[in-house]
Amino acid sequence: MTEYQVIDSRDTVIRDGTIKLHDEAGFEGMRRAGRLAASILDAIVPLMQPGVTTAEIDDKVRELMLAGGAVPATLGYRGYTHSCCISINHVVCHGIPGEKALKDGDIVNVDVTPLLDGWHGDTSRMYLVGDVPLKARRLVDVTHECLMIGIEKAQPGARLGDIGAAIEAHARQFRYGVVREFCGHGLGRLFHDAPEVVHAATAGTGPELRPGMFFTIEPMINLGRPWVKLLKDGWTAVTRDKSLSAQFEHSIGITETGNEIFTLSEKGLHKPPYD
Repeated sequence: MTEYQVIDSRDTVIRDGTIKLHDEAGFEGMRRAGRLAASILDAIVPLMQPGVTTAEIDDKVRELMLAGGAVPATLGYRGYTHSCCISINHVVCHGIPGEKALKDGDIVNVDVTPLLDGWHGDTSRMYLVGDVPLKARRLVDVTHECLMIGIEKAQPGARLGDIGAAIEAHARQFRYGVVREFCGHGLGRLFHDAPEVVHAATAGTGPELRPGMFFTIEPMINLGRPWVKLLKDGWTAVTRDKSLSAQFEHSIGITETGNEIFTLSEKGLHKPPYD
């Protein structure tokens, strides 16, 4: 049985399996963190050029977080040693920045989580490098559509499964695979918390969505089969069939009348192309 916990934004929270319901101060904290996260993804657009290394992008992300008064939530998280995740082409998620240089035709996901005043602003966005093939562009477009369709279903009184069911139904129209091994999650003062937001689910199932819930929706959509494997580094997840993969992520809060997206780009840079 699902348990909910109403918390004051000043409370110390623990990962205890309960779904946290936040107050207005919590919403304001998430707005600030979300705005910073979105502005960072806006600011790195000029770096998405052939020859730029993923380490350079990671350095810029860290610089922007610190300048904004935040720290990278991923830095030191479970031993992770970088300020963001950068996933290219057939990398599904959690790609580790390094000396790999971007090349013409790449599709790139950058996932950032600044921790600002105790609140986590978690978001990711796709980028196109140079001349990207049509099939890759279409995958990116449909993945963004999946995200927004899922967000539309995130309404008070709905069920968590309604989100995943809508995402899966849209992706299947294009014969794309929806990754199941990784999912969205609750967040707020904790980086990862209840509930798990599965992106391939059955409508009408799962916990009821109630005002005050904060969570991410972050569908990972594969051009081929949905199956993934983890590389030996313990972080990088790739498609088993080496097909392309795309992902977009927003952090949202459930309100009395619908939902609020905390991580929207104030510049309107929601999906590529960004020029």
